[in-house]
Amino acid sequence: MKSRKLHRIIGLILVLPMLGWIFTGVVFFIKPGYQGAYEQLSLKTYPLAQNVTITPSENWQEAKLVRTILGHHLLVKVDGETQHLDPITMTEKTPPTSEQFKLLLDDAIASNVERYGGLVDINQAHATTSTGVEIRLNWQYLRLSQTGKDTKLINLLYQIHYLQWSPFKGFNQVMGIVGLLLLMMITLLGVRIYLANRK
Repeated sequence: MKSRKLHRIIGLILVLPMLGWIFTGVVFFIKPGYQGAYEQLSLKTYPLAQNVTITPSENWQEAKLVRTILGHHLLVKVDGETQHLDPITMTEKTPPTSEQFKLLLDDAIASNVERYGGLVDINQAHATTSTGVEIRLNWQYLRLSQTGKDTKLINLLYQIHYLQWSPFKGFNQVMGIVGLLLLMMITLLGVRIYLANRK
């Protein structure tokens, strides 16, 4: 097959991937809405009470005392695993009730009402806000994570950019490799055609 014909065929195959790469590349360069989409939602903390005394255990590798609207939390690392303890009883701290979880979240999202609005649904360690943002609580590490419509859109753009067009990881990896090979081929063919025309 002649270089020109092969070049045209590969070019047609790469039309959709190229359009996807161009569009998503522009978005990744400008990064519109990234700040809100990937904002690290943090729990609001308060000064520690002076009457809390901690006696470290010998097997503790790390310890962190935090105070939220729900009281004091002791996060200790033992054998590389984090444990969430009650600093008074030194037993595992009980996960919050729905009412306590709401208090914790109301306190956390109050600093950015524009993004989060108010809470409309709470289900165990998962909540949804009036702006459509989903918030999850990792009680063991005492961390919050948030995902909005903008986060999902940007994640979708990443999937388009890296040719992750199917739910199958292995197939997506093959598509990515094939896409790169075709891109390399069309470049080499273009150089070959150019050099041939100069003769």
